[in-house]
Amino acid sequence: MTKEECFYLGRIVSKFSFKGEVLIKLDTDEPESYLEMESVFVEYDNNLVPFFIERSSLQKSNLLRVKFEEVDSEEDAEDLMKCDLYLPLNLLPELDDDQFYFHEIIGFTVEDEIYGTVGTLTGVNDTTTQALFEIEKDGKQILIPMNDQFLVKVDKKNKTIYVKTPEGLIDLYL
Repeated sequence: MTKEECFYLGRIVSKFSFKGEVLIKLDTDEPESYLEMESVFVEYDNNLVPFFIERSSLQKSNLLRVKFEEVDSEEDAEDLMKCDLYLPLNLLPELDDDQFYFHEIIGFTVEDEIYGTVGTLTGVNDTTTQALFEIEKDGKQILIPMNDQFLVKVDKKNKTIYVKTPEGLIDLYL
């Protein structure tokens, strides 16, 4: 299993008990969806290693308390600190037509109501306060805020994202 075949689930952020339990900060709006997992892939030494789950429960709102099989001590748990967790893409919940996962819109064409074809979506930057569409056109990068004011429609069938940006925004980049 490679990272490209998986989605990022979260990160092990702390130890919970002397019996090897850990707390995982999940990267999801619905942490309860992941309570029944049997296993996860842990990125360990640049490899995805399967870990089987004995039990799990929600701790606070977005932390998952997990006891992995064969992780039985505080030292074992310490070895997993700050490791990222992944699940296969086919385990992602199905979304409505007007919703999307960032990875599934990469390569879509971006069309602006006024400007026309903006370019090809190469990524989504969600490390800023406002998530940004990263679009490539003729070797230049164009950034468009990903918000309801600008996003008109996502046509998954035709791999096109329709936007309506303020006058001059796209021209700033070209």
